[in-house]
Amino acid sequence: METPIKLISTDFDGTLLAEFENPPVPLALQDLIGHLQARGAKWVINTGRDLSSLLETLGRAHLAIKPDFLVVVEREIYRHHQSEYVEHRSWNRACHDAHAELFQRVILDVPRLRAWVEARFAATIYEDAFSPFCLIAERIQDADVIHDYLTAYCREVPKLNVMRNDVYSRFCHEAYDKGTALAEIAGELHVTAAETFAAGDHLNDLPMLTRQHAHWLAAPSNAIDIVKSAVRRQNGHVSAFAHGHGVADGLQTFLDRCS
Repeated sequence: METPIKLISTDFDGTLLAEFENPPVPLALQDLIGHLQARGAKWVINTGRDLSSLLETLGRAHLAIKPDFLVVVEREIYRHHQSEYVEHRSWNRACHDAHAELFQRVILDVPRLRAWVEARFAATIYEDAFSPFCLIAERIQDADVIHDYLTAYCREVPKLNVMRNDVYSRFCHEAYDKGTALAEIAGELHVTAAETFAAGDHLNDLPMLTRQHAHWLAAPSNAIDIVKSAVRRQNGHVSAFAHGHGVADGLQTFLDRCS
């Protein structure tokens, strides 16, 4: 029997997985996703982690199911094929080129951005393969102020955005995020937003937590208030349960609604 939900997009840390729990992904959620996969649905892990970090943690989690797609660093797409994840070459190349061009402009301003932060906060600032300006704040309150400053700076640079999760921030191209990556996968699968479920818990999940990309929206109880409000505003489900238990609750609630 065909499932009404044909594409499942879940954030990883704090939404799908809680590393301090045993198992880190609830068996009930694994069973539910596995059942939907057996009926033709595809599952995407949509995360801010890079590929190697995600695969390492997935290996330690010993899941009984495998995601059909991975979206990593909130923008790169990989598809499961046999025993490996192979990249979506055209998407990832366009993504890389767009970021490289944009960051040539940003690099010029990194010294003044760094100086502004360092004059006010104790924070870790660094460059990596994905952004010329990445930041880890020491406190959420510091991260809030820094995020406002970086957001204002983004208005000076066309197409620039700042992606944030908890105390972590980095610059990115506005055309590439969890939502647009999910839309690319959905388009390739010929799946509509009305057939898509998405669950997340933090700011970097907001681009996919919209009915433009997913009709069925859910947040676990540990999600931040901004995410809970966004999900409720769009008639989504905010669970009384945390992490993967909350995702299972939301997914089952929608399936029951469709039955």
